[in-house]
Amino acid sequence: MTTTPRQVHLAAHFPGVNNTTVWNDPLQRSQIDFAAFEHFARTAERGRFDYLFLAEGLRLREHKGRIHELDVVGRPNTLAVLAALAAVTHHIGLVGTLSATFNEPYELARQLATLDHLSNGRAGWNVVTSSDAFHGANFRRGGYLDHGDRYSRASEFVSVAKVLWDSWSPDAVVADRASGRFLADDAIEPFAHHGPQFDVAGRFNVPRSPQRYPVIVQAGDSADGRDFAADHAEVIFSRHSVFEEAQQFYRDVKGRLAGRGRTEDSLKILPAVTFALGDTEAAAAERAREDALAQVGPKTAITVLEQVWGVDLSDRDPDGPLPEFDPDPEASITKGWAPRYPNAVQVARAWRARSEAEGLSIRELVIAVTGRQSFVGTPASVARELDRYVQERATDGFVIVGTTSPHGLDEFVERVIPELQERGVYRTEYEEGATLRRTLGLPEPTEVAEEVRRVG
Repeated sequence: MTTTPRQVHLAAHFPGVNNTTVWNDPLQRSQIDFAAFEHFARTAERGRFDYLFLAEGLRLREHKGRIHELDVVGRPNTLAVLAALAAVTHHIGLVGTLSATFNEPYELARQLATLDHLSNGRAGWNVVTSSDAFHGANFRRGGYLDHGDRYSRASEFVSVAKVLWDSWSPDAVVADRASGRFLADDAIEPFAHHGPQFDVAGRFNVPRSPQRYPVIVQAGDSADGRDFAADHAEVIFSRHSVFEEAQQFYRDVKGRLAGRGRTEDSLKILPAVTFALGDTEAAAAERAREDALAQVGPKTAITVLEQVWGVDLSDRDPDGPLPEFDPDPEASITKGWAPRYPNAVQVARAWRARSEAEGLSIRELVIAVTGRQSFVGTPASVARELDRYVQERATDGFVIVGTTSPHGLDEFVERVIPELQERGVYRTEYEEGATLRRTLGLPEPTEVAEEVRRVG
């Protein structure tokens, strides 16, 4: 009996705001010029990607009290960029990262519904829960929420947003010129929500959008994050790109769905992955080595080490050995750039043991543990491995991350996409007029529960 192979879903991550992006590469272009975003979007659409994805930072990162300038910084507002891209693309989804901690449901629901209208149903929201007071200092509420409270707020936020998006009936707008009647009777349902995080009441002022509500994407990996995904997410932007770990994550999260009345196909899991291509396996390996050296320069290697040790290590030779002393659990100079490793002493000892066993310098060790290139090989071998992950249910697809902007996706589209199409596991054309939810093969939204609609 012949079975139809599972189809590979692909998203394209616009590079930036981390050292995956090699900003000093000759191919790197502006992070502000719209032409860069347009080239990237058109390339992803030419490759028949499901959606493009923009990350967002809410504050300039700092390290040792100074602006961190080793990586790309200064990305413009996500929603503004996506709205502009809606005008120069036709099929590809448009997904942006937006915080549930430092936004409010009514305003963000309006903005996302507007993007869904402007794009004819191609909008998506990557829900994040900002974690620290460093970011909170930029906002009126200040401070930050404990880990559990962040997901409680995010869950309530999404539930309220769905109520707002659903409050207009599908046929609310009559626009009958003869009678002078614009709205149908009871077209806009009033809402009232009184919860721990939000107190909102009134009528929503944006009509129901083409998808009813944007595709919900989520990236959390903790137990709370996985539960949130099982409750609300339609796509998970996963960090598990190693096959065995990816399979375990897939089984765990998908296993939570049945208890919530959901099917396996109602949630897509797409890990972020990088690639290095060559005409031979050896050439690809050399390309991966060159990319890694460009991504982890001497200063970046020391900076990553300081995240673990929590002290100034600028006098260390990045081509020399790791510090012989353990981190001080109370010390930290990394506030504002990245969280201090919670188990810093154990991490340091493991890194030092690996460095000594394999003869790795600081820089070589940082390259080894950050593992930037996920798939290395010829276009055919990379396509074969991507397909294996999907067929063996380690993932439903991938978020492809290039090393330069906006050209980092070009080679993948030109060389790997045809191989996937030849294997019969990737679309050759978009479905005309399909929404992002349909492109992803997701079911249509179910009704919002009445108890969520009228709380209090």
